[in-house]
Amino acid sequence: MKLTEDKSRALMKLKGIIKKSGGKLVNESSGYLKAEYTSSVFGFVDDVEFYVEENDKLIYFRSASRSGYYDFGVNKKRIGEIRFKFHQNDF
Repeated sequence: MKLTEDKSRALMKLKGIIKKSGGKLVNESSGYLKAEYTSSVFGFVDDVEFYVEENDKLIYFRSASRSGYYDFGVNKKRIGEIRFKFHQNDF
């Protein structure tokens, strides 16, 4: 994802989006965020991570299920929504 502002502002926006979208921030360090999302039906936990690289003007991210082989597209959809909200300043 393209970084369109400074690192601290981007991290603040991501934290707001995580909180607003039902995620739980579990780890934070310089330029790095890790959140957990728990499914409402079976209680499965998905890990979502962000790394802001200010020099490259990029935000790297990953979203993955901890268990199972198929997530019905939940992680892809979640990242798409986060990207949209990030660029719309919706947090």
